[in-house]
Amino acid sequence: MAYPPQTLWVRIVFFELCFLFFGCGTTIKQTPQPLSVGEDDTTLGPGDVFEVNVYGDKDLSGKHKVAKDGSIDFPLVGRVVVAGKEPTEVSEDIARKLIEGEILLNPQVSVFVTEYVSKRVSVVGAVSRPGTFPMSSGLTVVQAISLAGGFTSLASRNETLVTRRDNQKTERFRVPVERVAEGRADDFALQAGDIIYVPERLF
Repeated sequence: MAYPPQTLWVRIVFFELCFLFFGCGTTIKQTPQPLSVGEDDTTLGPGDVFEVNVYGDKDLSGKHKVAKDGSIDFPLVGRVVVAGKEPTEVSEDIARKLIEGEILLNPQVSVFVTEYVSKRVSVVGAVSRPGTFPMSSGLTVVQAISLAGGFTSLASRNETLVTRRDNQKTERFRVPVERVAEGRADDFALQAGDIIYVPERLF
């Protein structure tokens, strides 16, 4: 069957996107209910910002940004590696170093993360401002698309796809975002590293 040149071009672009983003033949799961994502990944990474509070010592308390090598420079202690560690682990490491350095006898240290830069999600396709955005606890597909400026006029909203790589396994989920916005379907909870792709309508 012969197709007009314009129709043929649209079909070629569609199949190119299919291979580029999803891989033809890959099973795409439907999501009539929100996906359970388990526990949030709260480990620290480069670029993350957190506050350290050493009870009773304002000079040792303060805000820190994780360097590219995954460490911070803590007052009187020096370099502390924090990448890949939970905030509670970081507070324990700092307290231990304060004791070992004979700086404090019984330090009470707490760590509160103010900004996760190392945890991000990507939104691509038919949205106003495609890009990567910081991951926050409880972030959903609808919220992520809002961060990307919302849909363009050509967006195929109910064909939105989420690609997730977890434990060396890649899964893809179709999310009917327009139905979610209308209250006729549940939203989809995201994980750090998820890629949201909004295709354009073919007609």
